[in-house]
Amino acid sequence: LLNFLVKPILVILTLPVTIVTFGLFLLIINAIIILLADALVAGFSVGSIWRALLFSLLLSFLQSILYSLLKEDK
Repeated sequence: LLNFLVKPILVILTLPVTIVTFGLFLLIINAIIILLADALVAGFSVGSIWRALLFSLLLSFLQSILYSLLKEDK
């Protein structure tokens, strides 16, 4: 739910910064979403912003691999 509501709004609002940083700012947005999930979900804990950033990097890498594997050929 959080990923479907908050993340698209953050991506649209920070589009100029994302373009200037060649998309690297999306890692920061993902880290913020992870920290927000940490605050809202019981039993889920992230130690620091650096761990959230590392998790964000890993998540982005795995998403790109899964997207390339599951992509439909047109």
